[in-house]
Amino acid sequence: MLQALQFDTDPIPDSVLRSMFAARKSVFVDLLKWDVAVIDGAYEVDQFDDPHARYLVLGDTDGRHLGSARLLPTLRPHILGDLYPQLCEASPPTGADIYEITRFCLDRRLRAAERRLVRDTLVTALAHFALTHGIRSYSAIADIAWLQQILAFGWRCRPLGLPVMQDGKMLGALRIEIDAQTPQLLAEAGIAAIPALRGEAARIAA
Repeated sequence: MLQALQFDTDPIPDSVLRSMFAARKSVFVDLLKWDVAVIDGAYEVDQFDDPHARYLVLGDTDGRHLGSARLLPTLRPHILGDLYPQLCEASPPTGADIYEITRFCLDRRLRAAERRLVRDTLVTALAHFALTHGIRSYSAIADIAWLQQILAFGWRCRPLGLPVMQDGKMLGALRIEIDAQTPQLLAEAGIAAIPALRGEAARIAA
C-alpha cells in the first residue's frame, strides 16, 4: 500500500500518522541520536510537519509502516533554506516547482533485502509524484554515506556545495532534476519498485 498524503486535503488515518511518526522517532532519535523534538515519548514531529507538508507512506497489508518520506515546498520555511543554507555554494534553490525531500525513513524492522526494496519503491514513487504534480526538481540534505547513494541512483543529481561538518556529521546538500526520463534512468541503475506496487507508484496522487 503506497499513499500520498497531505494534512489539509486528505482524511489521513490516525494509524498511518502514528506509525510514520513512531518510525521516525525509532530511526532518527533512537538509532541516529538526532537532537529533535519527540511528542509523548513516542513520535518525532517537528515544526515543518504542517498543512503544507506532503508525505509518501509505504505500508504492508496490515497498514504497518515500511517506509516514508516528507516533501516540503521551498517557497515556505524548509530545512535547507532555513537551517542549513551554508551547505549551498550559492543560495538554496527555491521555487513553486522545487520541493525538499526530508525525513526519508526506512523502518528498522526491515531486513537488508527488504530495506533495498522499500528504498527503491520510495525513490521511484518520488519521481512519479514529481511528474504528476509539476515538480521540476528536489533538494535534499544527507550525510556523506547517504549522499553517495543518492548520487548513484541514476537520476540527474548534483551537489549544491562541498560537504560540511555539522553537528558531528559530514553533511551535504544536493539537487535532483526530474523529467520524463527519470523513471527510466532509475530503472537502468537498478532502482525498481516492489513489483506489486509498480503501477501504484506510477499513479500515486495526493
